[in-house]
Amino acid sequence: MEYQKASEINGVCNGKIVTEYLNGFSEKSIEAKKAELMGKEEKSHKESEDVCKISAIERAYGTVLRELGEDVEREGLLRTPLRAAKAMQFLTKGYHETVKDILNNAIFDENHNEMVIVKDIEMFSLCEHHLVPFFGKVHIGYLPNNKVVGLSKLARIVEIFSRRLQVQERLTKQIATAISEALEPAGVAVVIEAAHMCMVMRGVQKMNSKTVTSAMLGLFQEDPKTREEFLALIKNN
Repeated sequence: MEYQKASEINGVCNGKIVTEYLNGFSEKSIEAKKAELMGKEEKSHKESEDVCKISAIERAYGTVLRELGEDVEREGLLRTPLRAAKAMQFLTKGYHETVKDILNNAIFDENHNEMVIVKDIEMFSLCEHHLVPFFGKVHIGYLPNNKVVGLSKLARIVEIFSRRLQVQERLTKQIATAISEALEPAGVAVVIEAAHMCMVMRGVQKMNSKTVTSAMLGLFQEDPKTREEFLALIKNN
């Protein structure tokens, strides 16, 4: 069997250079191997970074608890700083996700230009002013311009931007803008209804208050009838 010239692949693992020689593989196979090694390398690097970040956040939570007058060595709090660090990392995971990644291969050419609405999408986020939750429902509508998106992807877009430190006004605009840029539709409408724990648990302590925000782009902004149709449909149970 005749072998091709050996090719060298360099990868970094734990700070050391790893060299692998490949014989008998096509250039395409070698490129695939390189991509695989680079993927593993990036994953390993990210996992190391995550461990470092978790440790730093854990120490910070320990400091907060001590400054509040708690004994972080007592049984109930022994692992609380670590649990809180992991919870915060999950609640803000949207910083590490992009719309482009989640919409990959989920936009389809379709001869449809009537309104598409996905309503009552559950949303949870953290208020950036007090780091306490606000939560509620998101209603999304868009007018396709010969392109439609998998419906679950609209909920994923909500998840990306809500899993960050937020204010509701910005969150509403970010969701609408992301959909508009990805699909280039004739219009996008987003309405969010949410309860804010910074109003319920502290401050004015108004238990039943809700905040409603909207973002209207394209025909939803320009045409009152289109906007009214959307608002009527999201209110209709």
